[in-house]
Amino acid sequence: MPEGHPPSIVRRLPPSEARNQWAGGARHSLPKAYRSIDLVVMGVGVMIGAGIFSLAGRQAATMAGPGVILSFMIAGITSLLVAFCFAELSSALPAAGSAYTFAYVIFGEVWAWIVGWALALELLLATAVVSRVWSLYASQLLTDLGVRLPAPLAAVTGQAEGLDLFTLLILVLLTALVALGARMGLRALRIIVIAKLLAIGAVIAVGVTHFDQRNLAAIPAPSAQTMAATDVLHSSLLGLVSGQTGAFGWFGIFAASAVITFAYIGFDVVATAAEEAENAPVSVPKGIIRSLIVTTVIYIAVALVMVGMTSYQMIDGKAPLAAAFRDAGDGFMVHIINLGAVLGLTTVVLVLLVGLTRVMFSMARDGLVPRRLAKLNKSYHSPARVTLLIGGLAILLAEFVPVLTLEPLVVIGTLFVFISVAAGVIRMRRTMPDLPRGFRVPLSPAVPIASIAACLWLLVNLQIDTWLYFAAWMALGVLVYLLYGRRNSALAGIRRPEDASNGDARGRHRR
Repeated sequence: MPEGHPPSIVRRLPPSEARNQWAGGARHSLPKAYRSIDLVVMGVGVMIGAGIFSLAGRQAATMAGPGVILSFMIAGITSLLVAFCFAELSSALPAAGSAYTFAYVIFGEVWAWIVGWALALELLLATAVVSRVWSLYASQLLTDLGVRLPAPLAAVTGQAEGLDLFTLLILVLLTALVALGARMGLRALRIIVIAKLLAIGAVIAVGVTHFDQRNLAAIPAPSAQTMAATDVLHSSLLGLVSGQTGAFGWFGIFAASAVITFAYIGFDVVATAAEEAENAPVSVPKGIIRSLIVTTVIYIAVALVMVGMTSYQMIDGKAPLAAAFRDAGDGFMVHIINLGAVLGLTTVVLVLLVGLTRVMFSMARDGLVPRRLAKLNKSYHSPARVTLLIGGLAILLAEFVPVLTLEPLVVIGTLFVFISVAAGVIRMRRTMPDLPRGFRVPLSPAVPIASIAACLWLLVNLQIDTWLYFAAWMALGVLVYLLYGRRNSALAGIRRPEDASNGDARGRHRR
């Protein structure tokens, strides 16, 4: 590091810099595109995917029984607590980087990089996972409709692993759509979200006609077994400490809630659109909270239909709702479910790409990754370079890595970010009490503390091998920062650490 520059451990982004980006004062600022209702659409678009048709059934059959309703509530409440924290920080620091920018202002550059690296894991891996699942559902939809692909194409479509043309197709199309700008993507998002909500509404309306409340009363007793040595890596931290594994009962309900958290991932992505939102200090908090509430209600409604239609002991783990409707004599609903899943997954991939490009754009603007990635396309006023790079990485990951086995890494990365944001609310209240906020977390610091505790509880229910993979990813991130980000940071040009806290960003765009 050049002589006279502050050590990276104490460098912090000035709050005025983050707010200046939303106000359009930064050299590389994103144009306004989102209204309050658009942010709700974005949140619903990313949180409701194919999992709404399968997650409840699978967790009911294998882990929680009818108690899966409680699992959805626990995951939803946990997410809502964290959503309050995201809402406050987004209203105070409305920048494209979301949790990364929050950490940069509140905790400093090193922690910001760690949070940004975790966000990259969460969003990039989620994009790859969902794209692969999209291919599986698209192939199933064509099969159920009687559409037969030529043998050479059928061999490379709808595959769980290996080369898959449908996965490539959806990623190429949506990457191009995001590169064309926020407004273009928003138009497509609105149409697809409306269509998938109509499909979900049909599932609920028809499913209610087959509802049997006796299926909700069959609460299974907990089953436990002593953990074998070979099962250690695949047990949860909680199971490792207690020496027990099992399903059902309260253990199963909480274990299921940790998995179900994956369904709610997405409200945090809404925060990445803050720089492009009109009246962001007010509209972004509303978008985050309202979209999460809407999503939670819809998930619980579909879960009630699922466990109400079929006893948990009879649920088909592969296609729970589809099998339930077939057994009920409503086979036509299978097409609605498959179509709803394809539409749902399309919006998930689209919003994930938008969120990840905004985070990486912000990191590039700060110099922690190559700054040329922060250049906006002159025709579409979008971060096209970083969008194309991320799309390419998602394609490589989805095509050449068995990403479906790595889905828990998305959850652990998300929970790590959630904890950072909740802790950020507590610290910012102490260190920046006068910073303008469009929303305040109620009952602070009780709510942020409860958020941290709930996230920690969900973390200890994740498997040991997930923790080991996550530790390896974070270690790689630290190495990348030491080799590149620390020396190329825009804040490295500030000569005194106190300049950053006082809002002096003279060296920020020096290079």
